[in-house]
Amino acid sequence: MMTIDPMRWGAALALLAAYGGMCATLLRRPKAASLPAPVEGDWLVVYASQTGNAEYLAQQTAATLATGGLNARAVCISSLDPAALTRATRALFIASTYGEGDAPDSAARFAGVTMAQDADLSQLHYGVLALGDSSYTNYCGFGRALDAWLGARGATPLFERIEVDRASGEAIANWQHQLSHLAGTSDAPDWEAPAYGHWRILERTLLNPGSAGAPLYRIALAPRGEALPDWEAGDLVQVCAPSDPDLPREYSIASVPSEGKLELLVRLQRHEDGSAGAASGLLCLDATFDDTVALRVRAHARFRLGENAARPLILIGNGTGLAGLRAHLKARIDADVVDNWLVFGERNAAHDFLCRDELQGWVAGGQLARLDLAFSRDEGGPRYVQHALAAQEEELRAWIARGAAVYVCGSLQGMAAGVHEALANALGAQALDELAAAGRYRRDVY
Repeated sequence: MMTIDPMRWGAALALLAAYGGMCATLLRRPKAASLPAPVEGDWLVVYASQTGNAEYLAQQTAATLATGGLNARAVCISSLDPAALTRATRALFIASTYGEGDAPDSAARFAGVTMAQDADLSQLHYGVLALGDSSYTNYCGFGRALDAWLGARGATPLFERIEVDRASGEAIANWQHQLSHLAGTSDAPDWEAPAYGHWRILERTLLNPGSAGAPLYRIALAPRGEALPDWEAGDLVQVCAPSDPDLPREYSIASVPSEGKLELLVRLQRHEDGSAGAASGLLCLDATFDDTVALRVRAHARFRLGENAARPLILIGNGTGLAGLRAHLKARIDADVVDNWLVFGERNAAHDFLCRDELQGWVAGGQLARLDLAFSRDEGGPRYVQHALAAQEEELRAWIARGAAVYVCGSLQGMAAGVHEALANALGAQALDELAAAGRYRRDVY
């Protein structure tokens, strides 16, 4: 999964200042072909986000437009009423691409339903910021498809599509430059992401001794000389590795603040030459308990419980994906919500049953209503989480009928697609789409 780090946008800010004076009055000058003045709610800033980066940019974009006195609001593409799009005269789209050219989960329904319609958008003037990673074959695939669809429906581009390759500062500066033109102001709000905090490792425990897979550690951290920051289950951290400071690595948080520490599940990565990954090597091997780790918490709104907090919850994942699921379980257990079902998969039960004692204790105590396991390398395998789901289709439908939400965390390749197919087979593709549109099917996969 491609992620874009807001800190790398900082390089673009210096360029914006140089543009400001030149751009400040452009929209205020009379033009022979000037566009009609915006009306109430006319400026839509639509984001299609997976891990929150596009949403962050959309909020900053709306704030920049508002600085120039324009009425702007940021909306998730999942909540965009197609009728509102046909009425709008101004829209800026910030679109992430997920995996190999796919729309992010928040845009799946829009891509499959709205973009299949022959809407008349001749009244619309628009811009597209496409977030992508050129190491993928279908670079900026969804952003490009969205731009092509808007143009084919008669919409008029305000400027050429801007593509951002892994947080390119130049591309972000170009976007800010266009916003300065639209807002007619150089007084733009600060787009800088929060600074990294200084953290130390409290505990480092190997969870899978003897595993055929790479070592996987449970790592507890705390801030140095500062209060523990607040976060919610589902949120992420960004770790800045000294050997690669321009590309922070993101990890799901495995704990909740009430535990007094921030926990991660980190698998040690190795490059082809045998060297350790920049961040996983730091966390799993190199950093001592006396060293300082540069880390910051990042909200991940789409994977928080939100309105699903009181619903029955089906949690599905594999490997280090247990981190995000474990945080949700702990948050619900602390709130005395026990209608929880965990489906978890790994290699071998003997070596890879992560957090075994804790999970089995929650089952015994009644806080975890169901625990279904799939160990792919054990006798009788391969058996993956999607197979465990397929074996429980009737129970799955019963939980959904009771209002359950489904959260998936783990690997994009293999697991996520297999789980999606198993859910579609059990519930029906349309019903699964409706769950996603209602926020009852959420994924944090990578």
